[in-house]
Amino acid sequence: MDNSMIIALITSFITVLVITPLVIKLAHKVGATDKPNKRKVHEKVMPRLGGLAIFIGCTAGYFAGGLYKEQMTGILIGAFLIIVLGILDDILELSAIVKLLGQLIAATLVVSTGLTINVLSVPFLVENYELGIWSYPISVLWIVAITNAINLIDGLDGLAAGISLIGIATIAFMAGAAGKGLIMTLALILIGSIIGFLFYNFHPAKIFMGDTGALFLGYAIAILSLLGLYKSVTLFSFIVPILILGVPIFDTSFAIIRRIVNKKPISAPDKSHLHHRILALGLSHRNTVLVIYAFGIIFSVCAVIVTETTLIGSLLILFTLFVAFQLVAETVGLVSDRYKPFLRFYRKVIKSRQ
Repeated sequence: MDNSMIIALITSFITVLVITPLVIKLAHKVGATDKPNKRKVHEKVMPRLGGLAIFIGCTAGYFAGGLYKEQMTGILIGAFLIIVLGILDDILELSAIVKLLGQLIAATLVVSTGLTINVLSVPFLVENYELGIWSYPISVLWIVAITNAINLIDGLDGLAAGISLIGIATIAFMAGAAGKGLIMTLALILIGSIIGFLFYNFHPAKIFMGDTGALFLGYAIAILSLLGLYKSVTLFSFIVPILILGVPIFDTSFAIIRRIVNKKPISAPDKSHLHHRILALGLSHRNTVLVIYAFGIIFSVCAVIVTETTLIGSLLILFTLFVAFQLVAETVGLVSDRYKPFLRFYRKVIKSRQ
């Protein structure tokens, strides 16, 4: 890690520490606040423009680290569009269609610069398959999907920021090990900004990151993973960014299963997400967040191991994760109190042996 990286990290951290109190005042002034309701855990009106502080911190780190010398115009304009979209949503509560359209525009702009997934590898089936023209829609879909991932777990103080921090720290570690200086520097700038923000966002929070922060951090992770895939499929396999985002993907997957099993619309909101179910077990707000952090660390460690192990080893890790988190889902009742296929099967095996 050279001096410019350290300067970028410290600058972004200090900037967010200083600027966040001003953003809190601004959020109240422009009406970017989150009001309590039956689906939410907080009990008072909260400012939700915290993502703006994170973005300002990243901007400061970008200039302090000398990244303005790099050719990243498309990425920067895309980030600016995502921030504007998030700010408008935090103030005006935009419709899902408008938000999706804005994300598609930002993603298309990035992909138009040539930053695309060019090669697809499917174990046992396809090796180094050139996507050709399909690289463009697949890359746009990749950016949009990951941009939305962090927003799906933004339900407790410090949860989305902490899970993002764990994921981005994993990317920084892998990029550093692979000698990818640009990716590592960008990741460190984000890390400094998120840590600074967590001083105000960890329970009891003084400000939420809002869609401004959730969309921006999701976009940042999407870009970092895409930079890793770009002309270098050995740095990040396609499964690694998915593992890094294991917690929101896990929670979202079971939210879809839950709504199908309970015969409800997939888009229907509820209060049965992972953090809700762990809270229902009797854990405190803070301990619930720490437990989910631990899940995020497990996914990230597995992501690092997958890049270093054999194909068989990777498949074994993925299978073990699948079984372990299926059992977690059944134990906490993530689908319903009756949906416990693995646990029922286990009890039948035990009884048959007895």
